[in-house]
Order: sequence, then structure tokens, then C-alpha cells
Amino acid sequence: MKALIPYSGRGLPRPFYYANAHEKDRVEVALHPMELHDARAIDAGIDREGFQLVRHVSKVTDFTDAEAVRSIHPAEVRALIRDVTGADEVQITSPGILRFSERSGKTGSTDNSHPARFAHIDINDATAVQFAARGAQGRAFSRCVAYNLWRALSPPPQDVPLAFCDARSFTAEDLIVADAIFDPPANRDGTPAPEWSFESWVVAHNPAHRWYYYPNMTADEAVLFKTNDSDPRFAHCIPHVAFDDPTAPADAPPRVSIEVRATCYWWA
Repeated sequence: MKALIPYSGRGLPRPFYYANAHEKDRVEVALHPMELHDARAIDAGIDREGFQLVRHVSKVTDFTDAEAVRSIHPAEVRALIRDVTGADEVQITSPGILRFSERSGKTGSTDNSHPARFAHIDINDATAVQFAARGAQGRAFSRCVAYNLWRALSPPPQDVPLAFCDARSFTAEDLIVADAIFDPPANRDGTPAPEWSFESWVVAHNPAHRWYYYPNMTADEAVLFKTNDSDPRFAHCIPHVAFDDPTAPADAPPRVSIEVRATCYWWA
């Protein structure tokens, strides 16, 4: 099927975007119709295409229960990623991030809960080096990889699925350095929480890009995808984006999803 993929234009000297206050974003968004392929029809691999469907039944029964997510889910994700990748160590670097499509009425109701509405890669190489060194704490490693695990919690079909760009179909020239700015909610005493940021990439259009998505995901499935890999023998990273599925019925359940990020090490 064809769908509109929101890319970044090249007219701005240094794009930036916020986790919450998207009205302050400075990203030149340009919509391009692209073919979206059914990833269920291929055997995608994390080190080849850069993404992979995994089966996993979580012990978390209510992902809106923040305490249950904090106490149960990290260990589950750690074990799952270790089993899939063979990494020596898996460090969970973010709590489960709930996101909601706009039709839900819950977009923006929690920190960083907007769907990713332009093609991007969470971290660029400079940020990946910084994060890898921070997590290694002086220990030598032969490989470091940053992964995301994305799970749809709402029943199928999803109105706003996540699309993944085959790592073999884009080039470094398609990537534009941008700043990802995190603006957490105010502290409990009402004082503003400090903003913080790091470098990422937004993605310019290239007709050679090959996009995939997994239709009709269930809560017992998740997509593991790569945002950086220090080993040049494998897929380095992949652009990804939330898009409107033109085949979804008007009464499709609004998409709710959860994403967990991890940094993985193979020790030297």
C-alpha cells in the first residue's frame, strides 16, 4: 500500500524538536507518498534489515500501571533482548514510554507521549559514543548497540502504526543532524524541571528508501529495532516513524503503544 511518510526538508540549518512542546519544534516536515510493505511477508533480521518481530508474553497486565511497568518490565525486556541478540550485558536506559495516537485524546497526557510524527533516528553517532562510554564505565567492549523495543497495546488494527526503513536502503547523506530536546513536566513543588538534549538524526526523502510495517500487531508481539551499532559488519541503525494507515477503518481503536530503550554490550 502507499502511505504518506513525513520526512524532513533541508531548508533549516539545525533542526530541533521537543518531547512534549511540539509547538516549539523547528523541523521542516515534507510529506512523501511511499510504498509500505508488509513486514510479516519477510523474515526481517535485526542485524540485516535492522528490525525484527519477536514474540513475548509480558507479566504486566496493565501497562498504564507505572509501578508495575517499573518493577516488572525492565527485567523482561533485558532477558528478551539478551536471548535475541546474545549480548553480554543489557542495560535498560529508559522506563516504558507510553504513546497514544491523536484520536485517543490522550496524546500529551504523560511525558513524551506523542507519536513520532517525522522520520528520525533517536541518536546519532556522536550521541551513541557518549552513551556507550557512560554505560561501560571504563570497561572495554568489542561492540555496543542501542535498541528499542516497541509494542502495540491497543487491539488491531492500529490506526497509526510504526514504520521501519530497511537499513540497506538509505545512505548517510539522507541523515540530518538535529537536537532532541527533553522538556519533562514540572517538579511536584511546581518549579520547572530542567530541559536536556542530545544529538539525533532526522531523515530527508530518498525514493530508494524501503519502508516496512507490521499490520495488526497484538500485545504478545513486539518489534526490536536498532538505533545504533558500533560494529560496521551489521545494520547500523534505522529510520522509523508513526504514519496514518490509510487502510485502517474509521472506527479502528486509537493506537496505544509502549517503547523501552536499551544499550547492549559485548565485552572485550
